[in-house]
Amino acid sequence: MVPEPVYIAGAFEHPTREAPDKSTMQLHAEVTAGALDDAGLSKDDVDGFLTAGVPEYEHGLTPLIMADYLGIEPSYMDSSDVGGSSYVGHVGHAASAIRDGHCEVAVITLAGRPRSASQATGTGARELRSYQDSFERIYGATNVTMYGMAARRHAHEYGTTSEQLAEIRVAASKHAQYNEHAMFRDPVTVDDVVNSRMVADPLHLLDCCVISDGGGALVVVSEDVESTLDRRCVEVLGVGESPGHHDAGRIDLTRTAAERSGAAAFERAGVGPEEIDYASIYDSFTITVLEALEDLGFCEKGEGGAFVEGGTLQAPDGELPFNTDGGGLCSNHPSNRGGMTKVIEAVRQLRGEANDEVQVDADLALAHGTGGSLGTRHGAATVVLGGAP
Repeated sequence: MVPEPVYIAGAFEHPTREAPDKSTMQLHAEVTAGALDDAGLSKDDVDGFLTAGVPEYEHGLTPLIMADYLGIEPSYMDSSDVGGSSYVGHVGHAASAIRDGHCEVAVITLAGRPRSASQATGTGARELRSYQDSFERIYGATNVTMYGMAARRHAHEYGTTSEQLAEIRVAASKHAQYNEHAMFRDPVTVDDVVNSRMVADPLHLLDCCVISDGGGALVVVSEDVESTLDRRCVEVLGVGESPGHHDAGRIDLTRTAAERSGAAAFERAGVGPEEIDYASIYDSFTITVLEALEDLGFCEKGEGGAFVEGGTLQAPDGELPFNTDGGGLCSNHPSNRGGMTKVIEAVRQLRGEANDEVQVDADLALAHGTGGSLGTRHGAATVVLGGAP
């Protein structure tokens, strides 16, 4: 049985990268308004609401507090939180809720202010908030050191070089120069990356994502609602999610849960990686991209370094153009969570609304998110999207 079509009708990314004069809730409201306006809908049409990671309200009432602030009365709410991959997964949750008749217009929001509030930049110790933290963070485990371990292991197993990782930042920077809102618009070279300050061997400063305020929102709608809109909509073809564990220490640092989330998304969409025209890949660090490319099936395990060489990821003519807004490496990583912007740029590409210089002739796009840390436990979510009617 073919599932009922579900569409992304609205997508909006907040233009700010630093918002000292705004609250997180205000940012949520502004991206909600932007996405609804993009879809041609109003807040009175909203009957589904999904969000995660509102730092000030981590006591479990996030969807209630946010719905009250936004002035909406949804019949379906979801605050599933798996870090930066949450918002990619929420696209699938919204699609399922719509198909089950729980709602017809679902809004997904992300907002945060880590740049203004100096929240968890990834290099410093955090408070112990879980049983696992007591065995990990006390020994100096931070986000960047754990990704450094993954990169070092990949280099040991497969000979991946710093120069190959740098190709990922180079591609992102080539795209960011055309994005007026990107934090870092100047193109860089491989030498620039490998000569930047070492942060967590073998990761250099330019292997790491930006720290930014802001946010984004998506509007997911039923086929009935889509048929009434004067808007090019993008079809949700397949979504997959998976956790990645460290298996009591028997972790393979070169593999991620993208192996399972990607396989599920492709199976449900009825397509394979070779058919994808554009990919938005979570880029908290360059190693995050390289391992995801392998695990999603764009190349064999261990061949990611060779795959990204020679402009493979550069739009518009590379074999697999990626992150044409500049991604988290150069443009925006709002609230230290990059999954939302990955879906937004994939929608732009399929609508033909990306920046002209990096617009790809795309009928099928993929957006992939990673949450948590590759060094311990993480979540992966993948969505395959079809071109606008």
